[in-house]
Amino acid sequence: MNVYKTLAMFAVLTTLGLAGCKTTTDPAEDPGQMSPSDIGTTPLGGDAGDLQVDELNDPNSPLSSRVIYFDYDSAQIRSDAVDIVAAHGQYLARHPNTRIRLEGHADERGSREYNLGLGERRALSVKRLIVLQGAADGQVETTSYGEELPAAPGHDDVSWQQNRRVEIVYR
Repeated sequence: MNVYKTLAMFAVLTTLGLAGCKTTTDPAEDPGQMSPSDIGTTPLGGDAGDLQVDELNDPNSPLSSRVIYFDYDSAQIRSDAVDIVAAHGQYLARHPNTRIRLEGHADERGSREYNLGLGERRALSVKRLIVLQGAADGQVETTSYGEELPAAPGHDDVSWQQNRRVEIVYR
């Protein structure tokens, strides 16, 4: 069961509990009452009182993932991140006033100039996939920090892996 159906069911059960466990078997008797077959079919966020879920902050949504990791010396989006990047692109396509900044990063190996370029290539790679999903080019800004802002301060494979990334920042 997906999160929206679960949340809709929770809202219905909570409403029933708050209404003194009122039960109506025929929705025609009470137009505000949902029947069990309605659960999951009522769009969320419609009328007042409906449960509204912010997609960007839903921990079960791919949109809650805002860091895309890369392999060593690569700007190619890994297969485990393609769906996440695509979800962000689709979200931007549905919300044309929303803007993001893609911040490219690299680990400490390589020269400063090389790592700035690699961070930029990584950010542009993510941007290309986002735009392919329907987002407007103007919704997406890119920048590169190279090795200057490491997520992990160590000098080992585990730290380097965390530092090879693009962060998606909603503005």
